[in-house]
Amino acid sequence: MTPSRSSHDNRRTALLVASMWVAYFLNYADRQAVFAMFPALRSDLGMDDKQLGLIGATFLWVYAFGCPIAGQLGDRFSKRLLVVLSLIVWSIITVATGFATSALMLLTLRGAMGISESLYMPNAIALTANAQPPGRRSRAIAALTTAQIAGTVAGSWFGGWMADRGQWKVAFFALGAIGLLYALPYALFLRCVNEEGPRGPAKAGATLALVVLVKVRTFLLLCIVFPVFVFGLWLLYGWLPTFLHDKFTLNQSDAAFNATVFLQGTTAVGLIGGGIFADKMYRRTKAARLWLMVASLLLCAPCLHALGNCNALGNTRIAAAAFGLFSGLFMGNIFPAAFEIVPIDTRASAVGLLNFCGAIMSGFATLFGGLWKLSLGIDRLLTLTAVAYVIAGVALVIGIRRSFPSDCLTDH
Repeated sequence: MTPSRSSHDNRRTALLVASMWVAYFLNYADRQAVFAMFPALRSDLGMDDKQLGLIGATFLWVYAFGCPIAGQLGDRFSKRLLVVLSLIVWSIITVATGFATSALMLLTLRGAMGISESLYMPNAIALTANAQPPGRRSRAIAALTTAQIAGTVAGSWFGGWMADRGQWKVAFFALGAIGLLYALPYALFLRCVNEEGPRGPAKAGATLALVVLVKVRTFLLLCIVFPVFVFGLWLLYGWLPTFLHDKFTLNQSDAAFNATVFLQGTTAVGLIGGGIFADKMYRRTKAARLWLMVASLLLCAPCLHALGNCNALGNTRIAAAAFGLFSGLFMGNIFPAAFEIVPIDTRASAVGLLNFCGAIMSGFATLFGGLWKLSLGIDRLLTLTAVAYVIAGVALVIGIRRSFPSDCLTDH
């Protein structure tokens, strides 16, 4: 390949990541804004803690069952069409959420959003991975995943800020409108993207990808470890703003700011740094991404305990920043690690199945936060989650030693 051709390809893949980034940013901003509005929803819609917990659980459980289906569709049909369709539908549902007048209506719309957003991530990740060689895959997906961080911060802050002004409904109108406006240029750009990558067309349509994936032992281990990780992540996403609001007597926007900026800001550093480091270490060992995930779990565990038990806001910020930094190592490498052990024509399905497992457990994280907020307490729930992180890290070490060498695919 000539230098000019290589440079052109690099620019196109960078533009692909950038276009996906904007849509993924809106994906998370739209889903996360509601978690900073809990006090307002409690007063305006009369919702109790159990119903507030169900806001996250309903979305995540519906999202979970949609992801494997979305992945299978992406491995058989056009990923480009599916990601654009997903953006349009979830944006319409976001606008409709602003018209919610009861807890039942709000929960129904959250379920609908779970269906629409499930189409996006499996196919966006697969499109991005197909455009990258193995030696650059972690940094590309890490760069895309920073949209999750930025969207969480922006959505939470904006939702809390609007809720403090009694305008939480307007927040949903605005977020949904932005997504609809972006859909047209997004669709036009993706028309020029080769969605199958350099290895040729996919062949997964001949059989269900699940049949192939369940035979890969290391992938099955990832389907166990990933839910443990995201349980802690969504416990913080769903309940940290309210936890800080109640513990340190902050208003909704300040609570949302403190719950997201310190956590998500350092996650971006961990994502990008971990992606670059993993790609470099990949040249020495194909298990590099898995080893970084082990380090992430073991380093995140004490941070989770500290987040729930620090008595000063400043120390809580430090714990959140440390958790964010170490969690980025896991988030940026989970899907590239999976792509090293599953066939290329099952990538969207692999992401979908991992998301299914993760989202099911994530729904319990937000639900348990609401159910046990007054009895067990968020602080103790965070400590128990920290113990689970250590167990998951040890299990992953065993998997690297025993099953990864036989499951690993070369130059994939």
